[in-house]
Amino acid sequence: MMVKFNKRLLVAWVVLAAFTVGYLVIDHSTTSASAIVTSSVIVIALIKVRIIFREFMEVRQAPALLCRLTDAWVLLIAAGLFGSYFIGLAIN
Repeated sequence: MMVKFNKRLLVAWVVLAAFTVGYLVIDHSTTSASAIVTSSVIVIALIKVRIIFREFMEVRQAPALLCRLTDAWVLLIAAGLFGSYFIGLAIN
C-alpha cells in the first residue's frame, strides 16, 4: 500500500502549529490581558480557521460561492468577536 504525501497539507499543518506556538508565547509573556494581546489572539484564531477551511475542509477546490461564503463567515465572526470585546471594554 502506497501512502500519498501531500506537501501542501504538511505546510498548512506546520503553519497552524507555528500559530499555536505563537499564541503560547504571547500568553506566557504577558502578565495581564490587554487589547493588543486579545486582538492578536483573535486574529491568530481567525487565520487558523481560514487555513483549516481552505486546506483541511477542501474549500480551496470548491465552487467560488462556497469560498466566498466561508470567507464571509470568518469576517462575520471577526466582527462579532471584536465588537463584543470592545463594547465590553467600553461598558466596564
